Amino acid sequence: MARILITEDEESLRRFVARALRLDGHETFEAGDGAEGLERLDEGSFDLLLSDIRMPVMDGIELAHQAAARFPEMKILLMTGYAEQRERADDLASKIVDVVPKPFALPDIRKAVARALAGAASQAA
Repeated sequence: MARILITEDEESLRRFVARALRLDGHETFEAGDGAEGLERLDEGSFDLLLSDIRMPVMDGIELAHQAAARFPEMKILLMTGYAEQRERADDLASKIVDVVPKPFALPDIRKAVARALAGAASQAA
């Protein structure tokens, strides 16, 4: 299955998503903010970056820009609970697969990740 980096500053949500994706057979790695996420990306190859947009230190928008520049083959899926943050991702439309709205149910995030890994965007940012 896929190697997925989950970058989310809310630890309980990050662990919840990681556990859910491991149920689907994925290998998950975690980071608490964008800067830590970028460091983790440099440590190995990943199939997917799943990142919150709003985080301290480096937000998901900047992380997505840097990750897309360094790892153009990696898929990027963003998530946010803020409508205005989703609009900030508009300039990333060619680099990301989708933006998943929070809160989400377990089947929603699993389905979004499966679509992202398959390369199909349901509703591009």
